[in-house]
Amino acid sequence: MVDPVAALCNYNVLEVIFSYLELDDLSHCSQVCKSWYHFLNDENSDVWRWHCLNKLPKESLKSDLLSSVSTYKTKLRAYFHAWSPNDCSRNVYIKPNGFTLHRNPVAQSTDAARGKIGFRHGRHTWEVIWEGPLGTVAVIGISTKEAALQCHGYVALLGSDDQSWGWNLVENHLLHNGDMQGSYPLLNNAPKYQVGERIRVILDCEDNTLSFEKNYEFLGVAFRGLPDKKLYPTVSAVYGNTEVSMVYLGTPLDG
Repeated sequence: MVDPVAALCNYNVLEVIFSYLELDDLSHCSQVCKSWYHFLNDENSDVWRWHCLNKLPKESLKSDLLSSVSTYKTKLRAYFHAWSPNDCSRNVYIKPNGFTLHRNPVAQSTDAARGKIGFRHGRHTWEVIWEGPLGTVAVIGISTKEAALQCHGYVALLGSDDQSWGWNLVENHLLHNGDMQGSYPLLNNAPKYQVGERIRVILDCEDNTLSFEKNYEFLGVAFRGLPDKKLYPTVSAVYGNTEVSMVYLGTPLDG
């Protein structure tokens, strides 16, 4: 029989050691044995709390932006999937919270940003929250690394080529390869997006489809036949000083 004092001591020692390791090392540690796997599988343990508090900006932890990710580990994962400060238009910057992009008020320009991590396998979902005016065009969706992130004029940049797919929230149109692919969602008098609403983007790399959900209502498949390429969360905006946040949620829950 295991001495409970010894077991607690072992737990505390592991907690301290794991708190000093890098995230890649923790992933390797979870494969060492069942005990370590179960230890690290506790997404609200002090290990994940320590890493969360030390890596995430304090602004994001104090806001309700991460309300859809309830554990320390999922908050940390969302941060590493957030907008990339190195993969966006020169007219866009990422705010100190790490999750929100800000488009500078530059005339006659359309500007886009991609997430840090793209997907080629599995099923993934993330939330997009448009926190400022939409302007004449506001598009959310996905793109490959080849898609442009800035262009002249006020246009639907996301969906303007064969490397991007988007939903224009202003007109409720689907866009790809420079063409309107139809209205979306397929509802009579579909309501327009309201600033602050959370939209869930659902990318299924197994079925090669892209779908959306709003207010926990599935809106249907928007795009089919997506290519076998790494696809990144992307938005494009035209309105000066508008802001858009993105929170990665992980595997979508069915039903």
